[in-house]
Amino acid sequence: MKYEQPSFRLTGQVALVTASARGIGKACALALAQAGADIILGLRNKDSAQVLVRQIQTIGRDVLPVQMDVTQMQEILEGVQAGVKHFHRIDILVNNAGIGAPNPAERVNEKDFDETLAVNLKGTFFTAQAVGRVMIKQRHGRIINISSQAGFVALPTESVYCMTKAAISHLTKCLALEWAPYNITVNAVAPTFIETPGTKKWLGNRDFRKSVQKRIPLGRIGNPREVAEPVVFLASPAASLITGATLMIDGGWTIQ
Repeated sequence: MKYEQPSFRLTGQVALVTASARGIGKACALALAQAGADIILGLRNKDSAQVLVRQIQTIGRDVLPVQMDVTQMQEILEGVQAGVKHFHRIDILVNNAGIGAPNPAERVNEKDFDETLAVNLKGTFFTAQAVGRVMIKQRHGRIINISSQAGFVALPTESVYCMTKAAISHLTKCLALEWAPYNITVNAVAPTFIETPGTKKWLGNRDFRKSVQKRIPLGRIGNPREVAEPVVFLASPAASLITGATLMIDGGWTIQ
């Protein structure tokens, strides 16, 4: 029997990436475009990613920025509808939106708690639901949620964030089981500390950076591309039998 090379190409597919203006979301959008997918950029401010739009167009892919604050149900629904209207399908969802400012547990107030859950959990669930309905009709889809190593280990001052990221990994299993009959796979990736605009404040502190690097067996902080490339893998035909999994991208932090 002739061996066929595994395919990591996404030619002809359409991917929606939430919170895609910068950091991991931006890297995922670019990597998916480079793999051949057309891109829907889900943005809290629709006009915030014009440079990224041009970069994707330069790659030769079509791109549609849509207004999508994932804490707003109407924006989720309208953003997904706009994407389907433009491309007639959505094959891949990268659920990237997330927040998690550090705060000792005894100081967390209700507003902070509700805001974190609104983005990390409610936003992730209802974006997956809206896109999942499209994929069920298509009888095909790939959903990749962005979890975190914080969902598997405790981090000081991050109790609410850790809780939501643990929930995302379990939600991934639940959706994978429910939607498997429709040929929809649902997986997650769980990065360690990554160099992004959102982490610059903390990783720019030399002592904090050293303390983090000591916990990572590979000895270094990750970069957004190192998250985006596994996302492309999980979206690709090469990962067609993987569902319900959370792939650790943590340099070995959680094996200790």
